[in-house]
Amino acid sequence: MYRRTEKQLEFADFQLPFSGKLLTSNRWVRLSKLIPWHKFEDDYCANLSKRGQGPPAFSVRVALAALIIKERLRLADEECVEQIQENPYLQYFCGFKEFTAEPPFHPTMFVHFRKRFPADVINRVNEVIVEKAVARSKKDDDDDPDKTGGSNEKLSNQGKLLMDATCAPADISFPTD
Repeated sequence: MYRRTEKQLEFADFQLPFSGKLLTSNRWVRLSKLIPWHKFEDDYCANLSKRGQGPPAFSVRVALAALIIKERLRLADEECVEQIQENPYLQYFCGFKEFTAEPPFHPTMFVHFRKRFPADVINRVNEVIVEKAVARSKKDDDDDPDKTGGSNEKLSNQGKLLMDATCAPADISFPTD
């Protein structure tokens, strides 16, 4: 069973228990704005069990965000759940409405998340993120003429690269330890 509820979480709506505020410049906040979560909801739902039994599935944002966090930080399943539990930025990235000290899900859910996002869907997610990031960086470059010296010309390499190999010992044919 799955309930479609995926909408982009407004940044100002995320509640912290200590009356703090999240920084909009944080990498997870910026990345969350690049991903059109709703575009991947149909792919996610297509790989759910058709029996209609059991508890409701986690939202597409929780599942996809958990996989992205796990891969970007190179974490084990258990460590990834703990990182999400401890970090309000990661909880915001996962689409939670407020910070909670409880584990968001059991580490064994990663098995289901990986089944629900086959390799072709993950590749499309990566392509969308890269396209949006490139478009954003081009827009930023066009808005800031100081980065290119006031023109849109492509800068070419100038000068020579000198390499010095005198620091490598030449009398060792192979290590003998």
